[in-house]
Amino acid sequence: MRPARTLPLALCLLVSSASACGAGGESPFGPPEGTIPVGLEQVASGLSFPLYLTAPAGDARLFIVEKGGAIRIVKDGALLPTPFLNLAGRVTTGGEQGLLGLAFDPAYATNGRFVVHYTDGNGNTVVSMFRVSAGDPDLADSASEAVLLTVEQPFANHNGGQILFGPDGMLYVGLGDGGGEGDPDGRGQSVTDLLGDILRVDVTNGTSYTIPPDNPFVGQPDARPEIWSYGLRNPWRFSFDRATGDLYLADVGQNAWEEVDVVTSASGAGRGANFGWNATEGTHCYSTPTCDPGAFTLPVLEYSHDEGCSITGGYVYRGAAIPALQGHYFYADFCRGWVRSFRLQDGQAVEPQQWSALAPGGSITSFGQDAAGELYILTAEGQVSRIAPR
Repeated sequence: MRPARTLPLALCLLVSSASACGAGGESPFGPPEGTIPVGLEQVASGLSFPLYLTAPAGDARLFIVEKGGAIRIVKDGALLPTPFLNLAGRVTTGGEQGLLGLAFDPAYATNGRFVVHYTDGNGNTVVSMFRVSAGDPDLADSASEAVLLTVEQPFANHNGGQILFGPDGMLYVGLGDGGGEGDPDGRGQSVTDLLGDILRVDVTNGTSYTIPPDNPFVGQPDARPEIWSYGLRNPWRFSFDRATGDLYLADVGQNAWEEVDVVTSASGAGRGANFGWNATEGTHCYSTPTCDPGAFTLPVLEYSHDEGCSITGGYVYRGAAIPALQGHYFYADFCRGWVRSFRLQDGQAVEPQQWSALAPGGSITSFGQDAAGELYILTAEGQVSRIAPR
């Protein structure tokens, strides 16, 4: 039986409590329980709707993004009272809007640059570069904003939100299909605009972006050259495997299926990939009764809305604290609150496991990864916890 809902699925992500989205604890349809002894260690609490956690390379601090516009720092085990950056006056926070993403330049230790992804006062997507202040490494220069990209959003939901620097040093930006029930305008299958896509741009000049010459649509007159991959509904969280360079992408579904897509580094890490939305939802035809799923890059894993309603993508574990978890990709469901994992082997998802010991008891907004490769789980209720050995 599908869990009851009091809100449309499009509003589940980032807008409500788990109960409003049909939460009911662990799913009876889940994979077998993981046997590696792990648990959660709380590193911060009392945050205001934390949505993401990351850190610059080689930096022991944790930087936590709050939906309302602040970036908070955990330093030496303590949450600093003064935000690293506060964009509250520039950010719209209704529905799935807010300060959604943060990425540190690979050369942050020397150039002090970082990028944020937020929705502005008009509800449109803004991707901007900032710099750390000259006198305090725990404080950004709020006046240093250089807007790299703006994208008009037709609705308040499906904004995507992930930004990250890939193994190639390029900036990857995730954008949803712009909202609307079922993507009625077909933006997911269009390469003439930037919605429903993963973008790949070069921001090494620090003030604007250029197009990498090896992007798949460079030189095509009816396509945007920023596009790296397309056919996405709402790629809320995606990540690269630190060891392999493979791209793991969790795309939030419509009314029936959630999915994890994996494109290996050897196959181009998503270059030109079409993940199918809105022709397909997961491996299933969506916009028409019949389709050819084989024409698209299909997910390696999907689950139905009998088991949850909004996937929260995570990371392949590459930390040192729990060697037995090496190579396991972790993901969660925002509505049901469970945490699961699998390993990629020969292009297939193997060893599916569910981790009751890692369920934080709230609505899981995001995973995070620190400079050492250890993983964290964030909840809408303000908790940030590290996955740790037991």
